[in-house]
Order: sequence, then structure tokens, then C-alpha cells
Amino acid sequence: MPVAFPLPLLSFPSPSSLLVLVVFGSCVLPSPFGLSGRHSGGSYIVEIGGIYLMAPNTSGDFVSSNTERKSRFMKWLSRLFKSGSSRGGGGSGSGTSSSSGTGNNPLFLGEENMGYRAPARAVDDRPRTERDKEELDRAIALSLAEDLKRPQVPGFRWGPDDDEAFERARANLDSSSYPPPPPRQYYPPRGYRICGGCHRDIGYGNYLGCMGTYFHPECFRCHSCGLPITEQEFSLSGSNPYHKSCFKEMTHPKCEVCLQFIPTNGAGLIEYRCHPFWLQKYCPSHEHDNTARCCSCERLESWNARYYALEDGRSLCLECMESAIMDTGDCQPLYHDIRDYYEGLNMKLDQQIPMLLVERQALNEAIVGEKNGHHHLPETRGLCLSEEQTVTSILKRPSIGGQWFTGMRTQPQKLKRKCEVTAILVLYGLPRLLTGAILAHELMHGWLRLQGYRNLNPEVEEGICQVLSYMWLESEVLPASGSSMPSTSTASSSSSSSKKGVRPRVDDKLGQFFMHQIAHDASPAYGEGYRAANAAVNKYGLRATLNHIYLSGDFPR
Repeated sequence: MPVAFPLPLLSFPSPSSLLVLVVFGSCVLPSPFGLSGRHSGGSYIVEIGGIYLMAPNTSGDFVSSNTERKSRFMKWLSRLFKSGSSRGGGGSGSGTSSSSGTGNNPLFLGEENMGYRAPARAVDDRPRTERDKEELDRAIALSLAEDLKRPQVPGFRWGPDDDEAFERARANLDSSSYPPPPPRQYYPPRGYRICGGCHRDIGYGNYLGCMGTYFHPECFRCHSCGLPITEQEFSLSGSNPYHKSCFKEMTHPKCEVCLQFIPTNGAGLIEYRCHPFWLQKYCPSHEHDNTARCCSCERLESWNARYYALEDGRSLCLECMESAIMDTGDCQPLYHDIRDYYEGLNMKLDQQIPMLLVERQALNEAIVGEKNGHHHLPETRGLCLSEEQTVTSILKRPSIGGQWFTGMRTQPQKLKRKCEVTAILVLYGLPRLLTGAILAHELMHGWLRLQGYRNLNPEVEEGICQVLSYMWLESEVLPASGSSMPSTSTASSSSSSSKKGVRPRVDDKLGQFFMHQIAHDASPAYGEGYRAANAAVNKYGLRATLNHIYLSGDFPR
């Protein structure tokens, strides 16, 4: 309920300068218009629709009835407008203020208990009907202004009794059963994400973010197998992603015997064996689990390639089997080729030395019966006999039955000494190049004995024999090569190689391996002896080296 304060009656210079006083608590705020006139009695502040106006109190008492209040207010308002319009300018009244004369007396905040003398009110001389009409227009304007302040709801025409209906409508809207609209999805601009695989715009679909770029799920693929990587973990090599299994397949060494990943040792390290020439990797356990090893090339038998088993217990791989010489008759052409090679070196053998292919057991028995000579351990593959013996040689090559050689025919043969050399024995079942290297080595022993080289120490005799074996292999594998061998080797190689025709590349690889064996032999007689003899031959030539050995029993230094 607004509070009314008795204040002096104020007059205005024009109807638009109506003084509006808004009461907040006990505070009265006047409008910033200038005030002038004379005091003409007490007045009251009256509220209509939230607007507070100052009205005179003619009886000196506050009017409590709403009807009487409105009636008196309308009369006062009509008189006020008419009197304001009849005066020409504000502040021209003839009265003077009792305290400060004519002038403006503004009312400030906090001065609601202070009184000011109001200027005198001019008399409105307009007719009553004109004043009533103006009063009605003012009331209509106030009502329209009040309607504009109320909230506008579609479907409602606001009336004085529509407050409850408005509240109900607003409650219905707040408690609507319709679900709230979904949040607006943000779409990035085109070109914001480019796939690192197909280099196209990813758009609004699913994507992967890794390695500093983005991928379609189907474009993030293994660099090895080309299939999409769907696991949460993957391996990375450089900038290339891999499946963990593909990366292990690519980098973790596999055993070439059991075809499994080589296990780690007790220290967590990958430990394996590797052949120095063939680079065959295998588990260390295969050296002691009776895995077959080729008697020629020394490679271990793989689980996916079976070896052939010879009757004397040796194994032969498929590559060595293709050119293996199995009986004495098959070896005769090769034996004559090597004799021709010696003749091309001006080292002709005047005596016909018998040559026999024998089994391992027969060769070992012949070694026991031989008084002289140094033999390569652990296994001897050839022997130059100088004593009379009875040796069992292979008369007919065996036939293949599955993975075994069977049906081999042998024949004992008594060897008589006709010269310093009784016979040359070679182990059967070896490939052609290895058999020829053994023959070249043993023929050099025979040539030395036939030429009168006596009492040579093993390093010198075995060393120079290994040099001749290496030279013959070199002429077979690398004809017309620019190696540092004696010129006689190169000259004789053309005649030797012209008889053989074109050989498979497998034979060349085997020949290189046999040369590697000779050059890297670790034994004192065969290994150190070869390296000393080879150095002398390269420096002084084969003929000068042989002459020096004949005279001094040692290599020239």
C-alpha cells in the first residue's frame, strides 16, 4: 500500500511537464523539471496503476474510499491540465516564496521530510466539457501504457482479470510433455581433416588420429600385408605402421630348420647360430638334436625339405644331390679333365695313377694302413696311397628308393705299387665340384712324389696341394676372372671350361663355398699352410715357388 505524504501543491508550465513522483519506501523522487509558483495548501500523493501523482486534499483528511478518491482525482486532474495550459510560461507567477522568493525548489533523494513552498497555481478558464474530454484522453493513454507493460501471449487478449489465466498458461508451457530439441551438432569446415592414406577429405564420418595426422578407419593399413589395422596396438618402423604380428614376422629372426621364431635365452636375448657362408640361421638346440647336416655343403636339414640318406650314414641335400658322383665309372671323365688341367700348368703326370670311389668305411681303413701322409680330420674325403692295399671300390651306383640310396654294388680290388703312388681314393656321393677339388688336391700329392719331393713338412705339402685345389675351383667357377692367381691358371681355364658347357648357377654357388672352405680353414696344416703357399705363389709364381720348395723344403719369403 503506497504511503502518502503531505506536500505543497505544485504547478507546471505546460501539461507535458506533469510532475511524476515515484515512491520507493519512504523516498520521494521528483522529475527533473524546474518548479515555480505559490503555495496554495496541503496535498496528497495518489497511486493509479503504479503511477504516483500529487493531488490536493481539500478537506485536510486522507480519502480512504476508492470511488471518492478516483472522483476527486479526476476533478483535480482536469483542473490541473486546464490551469497549466492557460499559463504561458513556467515560473511567471506573481507570488513569492516565503523562504527564497521566486525560483525553483527541487526535491532530492533523502529530502522526503523537507518542505518547499510551491508556486501559485493559475486559474483554468477553459469550459468544463473541454477539460473533461482532455481528462478522458489522458486516462485512456495511461491505460494503453499499462497494457503495453504486460507480457504478450499469443491467443490472449489481456484484461484486468487475466493474471491467473496468464500464470496457468505459462505453467503449462513450462511443464510440456514434448522432449527438448536435440543439441545442435557442430560440423567442421571442409578440408579441416585430410586422410593420410587416401589424401581425401574425411568429412563428418569416423576417423582415426595417430602419428600427427588423421585416417579413415579403412585407410589405416599395415605396410607389410596391406590390411587395415583394427587392433588398439600396432608397431611403427619409421613412418610405416604394421600389425604387431607382421612386424614380428618381418624383424624377428626365424629358424631355417624348424621354421619357428628363434626363442630368447635366459638373459632375454635372441641367440641363434648362423653359417658363415650360407648365412643359415637356426636354433642352437639343432646342433645337438641329431638334425641331419649335408656332408657336402654343411647346411642343416630343414623340416620342409628332406635330405637323402646314403648307405654309410651320411646325408645329402637336394642341391648337392643333383651333381653327385656315385661310382668310379662316373668319376673317370672328371679325373681326366683334372689331369689335363695339370698338363696345362706344365705339370704333366707321367704315370697312370689308378683312381677309385669308395665308401667312408673303406677310406678310413685305407688311412689306417697308410704309413705316410697327413690326413684332414675329423673326416677325410680323399687319400693318395703309396702302399699296396686291398680296397673295396664302388662298382655300380646305388638307386634311389624314397629318401634312401639302395642297391649299391661294391668290388674289392688289390692295389699293387708300380711307382711312388699306388692309387687315389675319393669318397663317393659328393657333388662334381667338390669331387674335382679333392682329386686336384690328391693329384698334387702324387705329382710331388713322382717329381722327387721328399720329406716335406705337413704345412708345406698340404699348403701347396690346397693351392692347386683352389686354382682348379677358380678355373671352374670363375673362368677368365681377373683374380690374383698365376697366369697359367687363367690360360688353362679356357680349355677346361670349354668342355663342360654351361652349368647351373647352383654349381657356381657350391664352388664358391668350397673355395671359401679352403681359404678359411682353421687347421694348421691345411689352413695356415694354404695361406702361406698362396702368398708365395701370388708373389713369385707357381713354378718359382715349386722350385724353391724342391731346393729348400719351404716357401720363399
